Amino acid sequence: MAKGGFGIDIGGSGIKGAPVDLDRGELLAERLRIPTPQPSVPESVAAAVTALVERFSPCGPIGIALPCVIKQGVAHTAANVDPAWKGTDAASLFTELTGSAVVVLNDADAAGLAEMRFGAGQGRGGVVVLLTFGTGIGSALFLDGELVPNTEFGHLQVDGHDAEHRAAASIKDDEGLSWEQWTDRVSRYLRVLEDLVWPDLIIAGGGVSRRADRWLPLLDCRTEVVPAALRNSAGIVGAAAAGHEGQQADTA
Repeated sequence: MAKGGFGIDIGGSGIKGAPVDLDRGELLAERLRIPTPQPSVPESVAAAVTALVERFSPCGPIGIALPCVIKQGVAHTAANVDPAWKGTDAASLFTELTGSAVVVLNDADAAGLAEMRFGAGQGRGGVVVLLTFGTGIGSALFLDGELVPNTEFGHLQVDGHDAEHRAAASIKDDEGLSWEQWTDRVSRYLRVLEDLVWPDLIIAGGGVSRRADRWLPLLDCRTEVVPAALRNSAGIVGAAAAGHEGQQADTA
C-alpha cells in the first residue's frame, strides 16, 4: 500500500491542497484551490484551511506550507500574507481547528523537500540550493539531503539592492526586461550567492522555471543550474512529506 499524506500550500492569492502518494511524490487526487481570504489574517486563513481539509477528510497528519519563517511552529515573518501572522503559533492554530496533527514549514522549504525527495535534487549530495523565482525569491538550502530551514537568500544584498528587488521574476514583467536583461541580473545574484555557500547544485523553481529553455542557457555562473521538476505541486508534496515525517518523529 502506498504511503500517503496530505499537503497544503498557502499563498497570497490561493490556498491549494491535495492528498499525496509519498512513495512516488505524486498527487493522489486533483488539487483543490480556494482563494486566500482578504485580509489574510490567521483566523480567516485557518478557517479556509479547515474547510479545504473537510473536503478531503484526510486520516493522517497534515503538512502546511506558509510564506513565513517558521520556528517550532511559530511564524516570525509574513510575506504576501497579513502581518498579523508574525508571532502566531500556526501549528497550534491549525491543529486546533482541523483536529489533526499539523506540521507547518516555510513554503520554499516545502518546495525544496519535494525536489530533493522526488525531483531535480533526488540523489544529489553536497550543498544544494533551491530558488523559487516569483513575486520575490524564496530559497531552501540542503546539506547532503538534510534541510537547513528558513534561509532568506532572496534578501541578500547585491550591489546595494535587496536581491529580489532586482532579480525576482516579477521584476522582469514590471520593468519590461528581455530574457537577456533579466538573466544578467539573475547571474549577478547567483555569483554573490555562490561566494557565500559554494553550492554543488542550484534548482530553479517558480513559475518561470516552465520557460527554463529561454534563460538557463544564458546564465553566467559556475554552479550547475537545473529547472525544478515538480512545478505547481512542489509545495503540496513537500508539505505532505514534512507532515508525515513530523508524525514519525513524534512516535519514534
